[in-house]
Amino acid sequence: MRIFIAGFQHETNTFAPSKADWAAFEAGSGFPPYRRGASVIEAYRGRAIPIGGFIAQAEQRGWSLVASVWAGANPSAHVTEQAFERIAGEIIEDLRAAMAEGDGVDAVYLDLHGAAVTEHLEDPEGELLARVRQVVGQQVPIVASLDLHANVTAQMLAQADALAAYRTYPHIDMADTGALAATLLARRLARGTREPLFVRRLSFLLSLNAQCTMMAPADALYQLLKTLDARHDSVLSFAMGFPAADIAECGPVIWGHGDDAQAAVDTLFARVDQPRSQWQLDLKSPADAVTEALALASQADKPVVIADTQDNPGAGGDGNTSGMLHALLAAGAGRRFPGGVALGVLADPQAAAQAHAAGVGATITVQLGQSVPTWGGQFSDAPVAAQATVRQLSDGKVTMKGPMGMGGSVTLGPSACLDVDGVLVAVSSLKTQMLDREFFRFLGIEPETMKVLVNKSSVHFRADFAPIASTILVAKAPGPMAANPADLPWTRLPASMAREP
Repeated sequence: MRIFIAGFQHETNTFAPSKADWAAFEAGSGFPPYRRGASVIEAYRGRAIPIGGFIAQAEQRGWSLVASVWAGANPSAHVTEQAFERIAGEIIEDLRAAMAEGDGVDAVYLDLHGAAVTEHLEDPEGELLARVRQVVGQQVPIVASLDLHANVTAQMLAQADALAAYRTYPHIDMADTGALAATLLARRLARGTREPLFVRRLSFLLSLNAQCTMMAPADALYQLLKTLDARHDSVLSFAMGFPAADIAECGPVIWGHGDDAQAAVDTLFARVDQPRSQWQLDLKSPADAVTEALALASQADKPVVIADTQDNPGAGGDGNTSGMLHALLAAGAGRRFPGGVALGVLADPQAAAQAHAAGVGATITVQLGQSVPTWGGQFSDAPVAAQATVRQLSDGKVTMKGPMGMGGSVTLGPSACLDVDGVLVAVSSLKTQMLDREFFRFLGIEPETMKVLVNKSSVHFRADFAPIASTILVAKAPGPMAANPADLPWTRLPASMAREP
């Protein structure tokens, strides 16, 4: 078997301020940087990403792989037309070349996110699948893996022979999902035709915070999914959707492959759909979150963790808003627990440069954070004007050790730990989601010893921080990623789609 493989990963918040251009895909940041050709196999074999899982399964099955492009960029606003057309163009160019060699290719695997939007396309993944289908014809199987947050479209389901989505959030099963895509391909090849496909679309949007599979109701629902697969010999997926993409097909979708998958899909749909109250959230104001955290921390032997969810760099934020820092300082958090309160990662290249110019031990006058546009003409809080002491400096090179990114390396540029009235602020030049304790440790902040931690993340941080947290709170400080989809000024959603459960 000769399998053509490629990848395109972007989660698009159409309400966010910053777009993903070609440079964003070259850098990768939270993703591996852009690659093309055989180096994709060498670089991603064994990595905890979908294509890594697919490569491992393919090699175990004795399949030969022809690698094209793998491109990913941090979540943001729209992918530029130029960036998408370059990536898609190179994939199609490589596919045409592979088809012209010998017996061509026997199948195609694409490592996709499923929630991308470009400047010119609402459904770029569906468009890419259609372009691939046009090259290979109807008889060559196409399978793809998707993120749990995919906004799965009718075109994606029609063009692919099979799709498989992650089953965890935080995403600790990315490689497993690539392997599941290989299993679906093996089933398709053995059968000789597509397996029956059954689909149900939910009629309401789910907040990212409610989608966490480490807590109710999602934990039990994904366990049910596995039970139903075993009972019906199906391969089910439940993509909960990315609820900040103003497109017509935004929202949760359940689908299943298999002769008896209809019953499995219907059973899972019923449990997800009702009661809708199961999806309700407890979101706190910045002041209330800090007040509660300080009270809890005085009694706890483990840190209280606050999610600064609306400035999540993993969902379109730039990691640069100041709302939670204002709240910490207004409550005197650093004076109450000197050196025991930390916030990160705040992307502020100017402050990082000031700190490096001044050196460890120096006191500098800084403006921390930015006031950024959110939605509906609103802006986040003004920067924090402060005197800060430089506690530690770093070149920003970090190797992750947590469940999501273990072994992966990220370069954040010149970075610094700044002490602002007893609050330790982890400042970087480039943005990253606080999903790994190493993003504190590289600046001398030991998360386990803190009383209060404020993480710029929505859910991914839970994979590495839940084991050390006494309590986790979710704060709704102004930022580009709405914790409640009902807050957003939607224009493309159908009238039948509820903005919240």
